[in-house]
Amino acid sequence: MEINVVGLGYIGLPTALTMANAGYKVIGTDYNKKLVDELNAGRVTFKEDGLEELFSKAIKSGNITFTNKYPKTEMYIVSVPTPYDKFSKKVDATYVINAVKNVLEVCDEGAIIAIESTVSPGTIEKYVKPIINKKVHLVHAPERIIPGNMIYELKHNSRTIGADEKEIGEKVAEIYRKTTSGDVIITDIKSAEMTKVVENTFRAVNIAFANELAKICNHNGMNVYEIIKICNMHPRVNILNPGPGVGGHCISVDPWFLVGDYPSLTKVIGESMKVNDSMPSFVLELTSKIMKEKGLKDYKRVGIYGLTYKEDVDDYRESPTLQLLEAQKKHLAEPLKVYDPFIKEDVVENQYHDLKTFLNDVDFVIIMVKHKEIIDNMNLLKGKTILDTQNICNLEGTYKI
Repeated sequence: MEINVVGLGYIGLPTALTMANAGYKVIGTDYNKKLVDELNAGRVTFKEDGLEELFSKAIKSGNITFTNKYPKTEMYIVSVPTPYDKFSKKVDATYVINAVKNVLEVCDEGAIIAIESTVSPGTIEKYVKPIINKKVHLVHAPERIIPGNMIYELKHNSRTIGADEKEIGEKVAEIYRKTTSGDVIITDIKSAEMTKVVENTFRAVNIAFANELAKICNHNGMNVYEIIKICNMHPRVNILNPGPGVGGHCISVDPWFLVGDYPSLTKVIGESMKVNDSMPSFVLELTSKIMKEKGLKDYKRVGIYGLTYKEDVDDYRESPTLQLLEAQKKHLAEPLKVYDPFIKEDVVENQYHDLKTFLNDVDFVIIMVKHKEIIDNMNLLKGKTILDTQNICNLEGTYKI
């Protein structure tokens, strides 16, 4: 079988490579010519453990090619972004709709269109089915992988196949079974849409609980980490650690789909998302409080360590640091200094690309991301004021959230 993977970003590229290494003929399509040129030149376009090895193996197999065009194939996997409207909180299905329209221009009748992009329940029924102008088979196969562990999870995580035609569901399930050792579950399309959104919403709500505990404990001078550690000794309690906010294109986005579609029914989810969204500003408030306590007045000597949304990846979409910098614009004329070892190009103002130079130019360090680099070089922070939002620094006098 020949498969066209549409969208070669953080999800689409690993998916295309995994399919190729499973023995399928794969054509990867992306509108970004520069990205396609990079791939055709033999270079992966983002950092991820195991990605280069996966890429090299797929290229050597001869099973994959990259293009800007939509080819005629038996199956299409749509893996394009699905942002949300920040006013209505509803899913923005524009990229999915456009990708499907482009597929319909070239595909034969009987082709399978599998949408991997995360969408709210009912999106395919509402936005995709109305534009179908020929006999094709629609499937929803939501991705379930996380940056930093993508390759392992592609090979081992279970998958959900949503299909309203049983035979098509079985056929697509067999394709995915060749790519993962996990279970492949078949359900209807709307249920598959819901399961993916619920998975990320569950995580978002639990993170919000930890973040709210941090605020309560900070207000009353209690150690939130000590309290969580003791509570987690109970066999039925498993509280997560708080953090400076939630980023990425999943947990910080997907739960809003439910809030947007069911505003009167999502009180817990909506408030949880507000708590998580408030954390970067909370970190900024703590920074001001600490500066007053320490007699520090020059914000030009304050630096943020970490720009990505999680450790040891180069993905900075929706990151807490970006949110903090946005909030900071309301109070300071000049952005704080920022450094991240994984971001090689300037994406924000006052960005540094060398750790020692960065540390030399700041007196106050806000640790926003627990990259291995800073854990291994924590001694370089001695003598500085430190706000550790990740609970990784044990230097004397370190402030925590």
